Amino acid sequence: MRLPSRFRVPALTLLASLVAACGTVPSRDASTPLTFVVVRHAEKATDDPDDPSLSPAGRTRASALAARLRDAPLVAAYATEFRRTQQTAQPVADAHRLQLTAYYARGPAGEIAARWKQAHRSGTVLVVGHSNTVPDLVAALCGCATDAMDETEYDRMSIVRFDADGRARLEVQRYGAPAGP
Repeated sequence: MRLPSRFRVPALTLLASLVAACGTVPSRDASTPLTFVVVRHAEKATDDPDDPSLSPAGRTRASALAARLRDAPLVAAYATEFRRTQQTAQPVADAHRLQLTAYYARGPAGEIAARWKQAHRSGTVLVVGHSNTVPDLVAALCGCATDAMDETEYDRMSIVRFDADGRARLEVQRYGAPAGP
């Protein structure tokens, strides 16, 4: 099919612009530094031994996470393929009108973190994982040591902030009702 002449130049210009944009790496915006907020999924129910949903306490914690991140410049939300992580992240994604993106829970933390750091140059990125994956993901994001996570710990919020030079700083906070022993 041949385009009429009045469409040829604009179509070629558009195509050239798209190709150029695909090869461009976004620069870090110093006014909104790149920040990763990494949490474990909220409290889980006992409805399914393989893929449980959130318990009432977990739904309350997911709402607390959404409230905590209400004013954050959220640009992406990631959760593993399991219901409990997706249900933890969904209220945050909904509040920011973002599509929730799934990632493979058992994927190599270093590769996943590198992909996220390449894809996002500024703004806040939410990551929801599991007690056995969150410490490795945080360590891979910040290039620092992190503490193991107990199976009863649901309230840890690891915040990895990058400065304009790409140096990472880890801050650990708590959110929602206290959890654990």
